[in-house]
Amino acid sequence: MKAVVYHGPGVIKLDETPKPSLLEATDAIIRVTKTTICGTDLAILKGGVPSVSSGRIIGHEGVGVVEAVGEGVRHFKVGDKVIISCITSCGSCENCRRGIPSNCVDGGWILGNTIDGCQAEFVRVPFADNGLYHIPDIIGEEVALMLSDIVPTGSEVGVMNSDVQFGDVVAIVGAGPVGLAALLAVQFFSPAKVIVVDLDEYRLALAAKLGATNIINNRDGQAVAKIMELTNGHGVDAAIEAVGHPLTCKLVQEIIAVGGTIANIGVYSQSAELHKESLWVKNVTIRMGVVNTTTIPLLLNTILGGKLDPGQLITHRMPFGEIIKAYELFANAGREKAVKIVLDLNSLQSCSEDDLVERIVKRLLEQTAAH
Repeated sequence: MKAVVYHGPGVIKLDETPKPSLLEATDAIIRVTKTTICGTDLAILKGGVPSVSSGRIIGHEGVGVVEAVGEGVRHFKVGDKVIISCITSCGSCENCRRGIPSNCVDGGWILGNTIDGCQAEFVRVPFADNGLYHIPDIIGEEVALMLSDIVPTGSEVGVMNSDVQFGDVVAIVGAGPVGLAALLAVQFFSPAKVIVVDLDEYRLALAAKLGATNIINNRDGQAVAKIMELTNGHGVDAAIEAVGHPLTCKLVQEIIAVGGTIANIGVYSQSAELHKESLWVKNVTIRMGVVNTTTIPLLLNTILGGKLDPGQLITHRMPFGEIIKAYELFANAGREKAVKIVLDLNSLQSCSEDDLVERIVKRLLEQTAAH
């Protein structure tokens, strides 16, 4: 089968690999029909995720059709259309029983990390009864794909962790895919204002279209002053950090109001300073973590009810055979006006890739240096 394989820092290839097989009674094999690229995949490409070893098939978002199930799988059968959760959980270990399946002793985020992932024609999903969700017939695959990771992440790690209440003032720092997903989810709580901060005009314009009441381009470094002006000097009740950089971490600390909550979604590859000397007197709460994806059923219901349309996050559609080209496009998201890219596995024609990977890595290094 065709699969995207990580060959060490700076090298990914679309390789021919063996098709996975059932290893445990609770496994399922899924024929992947659509997948996508996450910012974490770019971090893997840069060598920023040490747990990913050379030879690993990457990717942790996908939808598809059940190809085979182990004898212990009860809720899924061959032919079912399913969402593949980015989180694998046994459902019975101490952490799962505490409601933290992202820290499952035998699971968590393992797809495309410590076991082979979803950027492939087929994927093995352990603990299938907990890691798969049926796709209702009236929901399209592309919309369902958005529930593998980013929409639950925006909802759970961003909005729910920041404890948004009716009438609150909310700031979302970072208008990338997960920041925009948080923007979609936060509106269920009827905040008075949702301020979105970014450096890219296209993404800010999209944020305004998706419901932001105020957008701020922080290229001039004046976001804090502008937010304090918008809030009459009080700051925001909830600050959602969706970048994962020391500067954005500092920004949310500076804009949080007395009694407010900071939620960190961003994945940090370097240390970020926590200014406790100014935060402790404000009685703030800081939360962070990995998505559990337990909101997938609720999100499916909101889609069915016409209250949520995550398909608005999709900007590009490409055949799976051009996934290396898609990586380059995603690495240059600002220039290419890219948010989420859907890769269709019904189309496997490929393109030349070695020079593309070189350009991707060069661009990622330039972005790191710019920060």
